[in-house]
Amino acid sequence: MSITAIVLIVLAVVVIGITFFFISVYNELSKERILTHEGQSGVGASLQQRNDLIPNLVETVKGYAGHENKTLVDVIKWRNQSAGATTMEDQNAASTGLKQSLINLLSVAENYPELKANTQFQELMNQLGTIEEKINDSRRYYNGTVREYNQSLAVFPKNIIGGMFGFQPAVFFAEDAGAKVAPQVKFN
Repeated sequence: MSITAIVLIVLAVVVIGITFFFISVYNELSKERILTHEGQSGVGASLQQRNDLIPNLVETVKGYAGHENKTLVDVIKWRNQSAGATTMEDQNAASTGLKQSLINLLSVAENYPELKANTQFQELMNQLGTIEEKINDSRRYYNGTVREYNQSLAVFPKNIIGGMFGFQPAVFFAEDAGAKVAPQVKFN
């Protein structure tokens, strides 16, 4: 075997090795991106459950505290924004507003002992608590997949390969800005 043939074989092995390396990194990044989409879908499904429950909750409260109209309108407004959110940034904003309006709604319910004793209201509140736990679990999973994906995009050589193929960092599902501060309850 001539030296030229050996050089060509070594060169072919190196090119094949580099090609497989690029394919491997691309596939890893693709899988991580898919996991972030799966996590986002899980958060969306949990948020949709909450959005579906809220009109029933509002109607139940309306029957007892109909004159607390602004609070009820705020809950529906934020619920609609949450349902219509198309990006994680929009969902973060809607989630923050919805949480505050639900706190206000619950504070209104505190003023109506007969409402708090209503079995339908109690059942809806139990469902809401269960859904909120699912939302938190979904957020944790989503943020974990985003962390792994974004870390992969930040390290060499994946950052170069990711940049070549248009991989973009994902957005975390943000903690509510006021999560570390006690919520403000507003009576209207």
